[in-house]
Amino acid sequence: MAAQPSLGIRYFGTEEDVVPPRLLKAGPLSAEFEAGNLRYIRYDGVEVMRAVSFIVRDKDWGTYNPELSNLSVSENADCFRITYDAMAGDAAQSFRYQAVIEGSSKGVLRFSGKGEAATDFLTNRTGFVVLHPIERVAGEAVTIRHVDGGVVESEFPLVIDPVQPMMDLRALTHEAAPGLKVECLMEGDTFEMEDQRNWTDASYKTYVRPLALPWPYTLKQGERLDQAVTLTITGKLANATKGDAVSVSLGGAAGKVPSLGAGLDPDDVDAVLSHAPALRQLGLDHLICHHDPRRGHDATTLQRQVAAAKLIGATPWLEAVITSVDAADKEIAALGEVVAKLGAPFATVLVSPAPDMKCTLPGSVWPPCAPLDVVYRAARQAFPQVRLGGGMFSYFTELNRKRPPVDLLDVVSFTTSAMVHAGDDRSVTETLQALPAIATSVAAIAKSKPFVVGPSAIGMRDNPYGDKPKPNPRNIRQAMNWNDPRQRGLLGSAWDLGYVARFAYGGAGAIALGGVAGPFGVLHVEAGYPQPWYDGRGGLFPVFHVLRGLAKLKGRTLRALDISRGGDIQGLAAEMEEGTEIWLANLTGQPQNVAVDADIAAVARLDAEGYVKAAEDPALLDHFQPHTGRRIDLSPYAVLRLRLSR
Repeated sequence: MAAQPSLGIRYFGTEEDVVPPRLLKAGPLSAEFEAGNLRYIRYDGVEVMRAVSFIVRDKDWGTYNPELSNLSVSENADCFRITYDAMAGDAAQSFRYQAVIEGSSKGVLRFSGKGEAATDFLTNRTGFVVLHPIERVAGEAVTIRHVDGGVVESEFPLVIDPVQPMMDLRALTHEAAPGLKVECLMEGDTFEMEDQRNWTDASYKTYVRPLALPWPYTLKQGERLDQAVTLTITGKLANATKGDAVSVSLGGAAGKVPSLGAGLDPDDVDAVLSHAPALRQLGLDHLICHHDPRRGHDATTLQRQVAAAKLIGATPWLEAVITSVDAADKEIAALGEVVAKLGAPFATVLVSPAPDMKCTLPGSVWPPCAPLDVVYRAARQAFPQVRLGGGMFSYFTELNRKRPPVDLLDVVSFTTSAMVHAGDDRSVTETLQALPAIATSVAAIAKSKPFVVGPSAIGMRDNPYGDKPKPNPRNIRQAMNWNDPRQRGLLGSAWDLGYVARFAYGGAGAIALGGVAGPFGVLHVEAGYPQPWYDGRGGLFPVFHVLRGLAKLKGRTLRALDISRGGDIQGLAAEMEEGTEIWLANLTGQPQNVAVDADIAAVARLDAEGYVKAAEDPALLDHFQPHTGRRIDLSPYAVLRLRLSR
C-alpha cells in the first residue's frame, strides 16, 4: 500500500498553511480575529453576527489580501482591543488603512477603519461589509433605521430576494435568539443589503456604497475614508443549554431520492474514455454534455461526448449555449438537425442564450439577448421528443434575477458554486446552509414544473462576474477557483454529500455534480495543474465513493432526517432492502459524536485513516463493520454509511 499523504492533502487536497483564527473573549462576548477581520461574533455562545470586515476590492470584484503591520492585541476578562495598519493593492495601485477593534463584556463591539488612497485607486468596493447569519434570522423581524433617520419595521427575506431587500441603511436591530437583541450601527457612508443566499453564501450581506452609484469608481490619491461598525447586544438569552452530541432523528417518508449525474466538458472526453471502466462503476444516471459554439464545439465534439456517456452507462443530456441574438431560431434548428443525425441521443435538452452566462447587476443595462420565448419555442420544434429545460447555465443568482417563461419548459435548471465570494474551508461548507432556501425559491420560480440542479461543484466552471474562473497553479484555497484542491480531499466528499442531501430534501428532480474527470472529477488524470500525492500514482478521489453510493439510492424512499447541528453534520436517509440506510458527513475539522435515535447495526467509513485505501478500492463504502449502540463518532470531514437494525 502507498504511503499516507499528509493530513492537509487528505483533508483539503493541499498543504497550504492556514493561520488559525485568534479567539477573542470579553465576558460573554467572543469573536474570531482572522486576516484583520472578525468572524463568528457570539454572545453566550449564540452567533449574533457572521462577520464584520473592512475589505478592499479591485475593479473586477476581486478582494485584496491586506498586508498587516504594527499589530497590537490586548485582552483581559472584561475587554479586548486590537489595532493594526494595513496595505491593500497590487503593483498598479494601493490603499492603506488603520483599524481599531474594541470589545466589551457589556456586549458592545466596535470596529473602525480609517484609510487613504496611496495612489489613484480603482475599486468596486472599499469599506465595511457586515454579514448576518441566516439560521434563526431568515423570515424574522428587523428594525431598520435609514440614513435620513426614519425607522421602519420589516423582516429579513424568507424567499431569496433577487436584488437588495434593504436600502439606505444606518442601523439594523434584530433578535439573534429569544431574549437576545442586537443592534448593528454602520457609520461613514450609506449601506444597503443584498441576500447572499443568491450565491449560496449563508448570510445577508450589508455593504458600503450603493450599487446604483457608478462602479468601478476611483478613490483619488490622498482621498480618505472614515467608517465604523458598532454592535450593541442587550437582553438575556433564554434556553441556553446545549448538548455535546449531535442528535440525528429519523422521520417519516420525505419523497424520493433524485437521480444523480455529473457534467462533461468536451475537453475532458479523452480522460473519460481512458478511465471508462472505473467511471462506469459510479452508476450515474445522466451525464450533461456541454456544447458552446464559441469554444469551437461542433458535431464531432457532441458525438464524442455521447460516446463517453454511453461508455460509462449514463444517459446523455445536452446543455446547449445559443450564441445568436437575432437568429437564435435558425441556430437552434441547425443544432437540432446535427443532433438528429447523431440518432437523437439526448433524453433531456437544456438551452440558454450566451449573454445569460454573464451577470447583469441590479441597475445595469441588460445586454442584447435572444428572447427566451423565442429560444424555447425554437428548441421545442428542433427537439420534439425530448424533455426541454431552461433557466441558467450560470448560477441561481441569475435565474432569480431573470426568471424564464416556465410554461414553455418541462423542467427548470440552474447551477451553483461554493466559492463565489470566499475560498476558505468554513465559508465553503457554510454554503450548504443556504441550499434549502434556494430549493424553496426555485420551486416558487418553477411553479408546477420540476427543477434540476447542476453541474455544480465547489469550484467554478464559468465565471459570470468576470472573464473566467481563477487558474490555481499554486494549489491554494481562493475564491473563484477553477481547479480547487478540495475536490481531491475529504472536505470535498463531505460537501458533495451535504449538497445532494440538501437538494434531495428540497425536492430536486435530479442533481448533477461537477464532473467525472478534469478539475471537477472523481479520479486522477494528468493535468496542467498540481495534484499532490496523486501525480505519478493515480487513484480515486474521496468524492468517487460518495457519488457511487448515492447514485444507487435513485428512486428510493427518503426518510426525513432531523439533525440538531446542521452546520456541523449533514446527511440523508433512505429505505433499502436491507433496511434504513443513513449517510452522514462531518463538515468540520473537529471530531463529532452523533447520537442516532435508532440502533446502528453496521457502518462503512470514508475518513483520513482509510484515505489510501479509498484511492485504490472503488467498493470502499460497501465494506461494513458491525456496530453496537446508537452513538457513533465522525472524525474530521469523514463520511459514514450506516445501516440501522430492523
